[in-house]
Amino acid sequence: MTSNHSSTHTTNSGWTLGLLPAPELPARIVEKIRDRLTERLSTQVASDKDWHVETLTDPMVGTDEDANDIMDEAERFKQEHGWTYVVCITDLPLFHGGKPLAASASHSRGIGILSQPALGASPMAKRVEEAITQLVSELHFGSTKEGRDAFCDYHGKTRRWQKGAARRLVKRRLSEWVAPYARLDLSEEDADLDVRFVARFKFTGYFKLVGGMVRANRPWTIFPAFRRVGAAAFATGAYGMIFPSMWRLADSYEPWRFLTLMLLSMIAMVLWIVVDHGLWEPIRHRDAFSNAKLYNLATFSTLGIGVLFYYLFLMLLFFITAYLFVPSAVMGQTLGHAIGTLEFGALGWLATSLATVGGALGSGLESDETVRSATYGYRQQLRQKRLQEQRDGNNDDNQSDNDNYEDPDDPEDDDGQAERDQADREDNHEDTSKHESKSDDKHDDKTDETDETDETDETEQNQAHRERADHGTNKGLRPDANQRRDND
Repeated sequence: MTSNHSSTHTTNSGWTLGLLPAPELPARIVEKIRDRLTERLSTQVASDKDWHVETLTDPMVGTDEDANDIMDEAERFKQEHGWTYVVCITDLPLFHGGKPLAASASHSRGIGILSQPALGASPMAKRVEEAITQLVSELHFGSTKEGRDAFCDYHGKTRRWQKGAARRLVKRRLSEWVAPYARLDLSEEDADLDVRFVARFKFTGYFKLVGGMVRANRPWTIFPAFRRVGAAAFATGAYGMIFPSMWRLADSYEPWRFLTLMLLSMIAMVLWIVVDHGLWEPIRHRDAFSNAKLYNLATFSTLGIGVLFYYLFLMLLFFITAYLFVPSAVMGQTLGHAIGTLEFGALGWLATSLATVGGALGSGLESDETVRSATYGYRQQLRQKRLQEQRDGNNDDNQSDNDNYEDPDDPEDDDGQAERDQADREDNHEDTSKHESKSDDKHDDKTDETDETDETDETEQNQAHRERADHGTNKGLRPDANQRRDND
């Protein structure tokens, strides 16, 4: 967790707004608008006291997809830092009733949540600044009809369109007309939340949400990763441009063939990047994110925009190469008509498509980390890993402190230590007694075994003595028997 405080509590009479942005894009947007936000709060919310804005980047805001968990985390920071209000800015998509959720606010808790991708792709900073101002207004005056009327009375807004603007999250632009957000007043239904801003139409709301997610992925950042691919593709295409057969193909192709080859080569490139870098989120996997389908759609859209930039840049290089290295007279003699800019453009277009499929797919991108960081699933894994490491570190520190803590002034610790020493001595005495008892038992067993052995030996000796006596008796009777046989 990183913190970046824009101000401190210099006075007790001012209001302090705590901003908890998620890492990366939300944190950069908050850093950009922080200086303007203080003045905006004074002019558009309340000017009775001074406003102080503090920012603190929290990984959990960019990890947890449950708005209730984010609010609980925000309330903890609010109590720790003594903030008046808190607004969390996450780059994760939030939903309510199957529709994209842009923002929600709880007047009783003084906490608001803003989903940055739900605001669309552009202009991002202005929309975030307007949404934060509106949420602070909801927290300050309340979201009920009375609260909105109090806000209008405070600023002298008496016209109908001004009262309507006081209830909107952001100003109306083209995207707000196409994909508007509906205001849901919950002050009488939900004791915890007072207002939600939810997409009015599901389809346009999701379209706007995906645009905001692609904007958060920053597809232009992956363009430098195509340097190795571009080099391999350019070498492949430049070699093919010297053959007259490619001149004839480019001259005979219709526009739809060029478009088809362009789309197929770009789709092949996107699919190869997804497979090669493992960017596909398994939807049916038990560890898959709850928004895996949306993540995959945003990933394909992000890579599609990056590949489009790469394709256009490569086509420009091939056009310049064809114009410089292919003589128009030789090309015209081969094709049988005059050569102009369109012929060189067609040759560069065909070379770009063939080079993308034939040469670029066999090469690796420059930076695997750059490509994977431009996807929601990978950033989610990194954030969850950092958050778990942070929690484990805090638990280890607390356990170590508890184990090592001793109060020298506490007499109970001395009594407890004496009791433990006495118990150890008793245990040692019992162990010694048991050892002696075992030794006596072993000695008795050995004595019994010796007695049994002596008795066995004595019995065997008596038996042998009786056998010898019987044997001698038998020997003494034999002569008499022989004498009787002789007499007979």
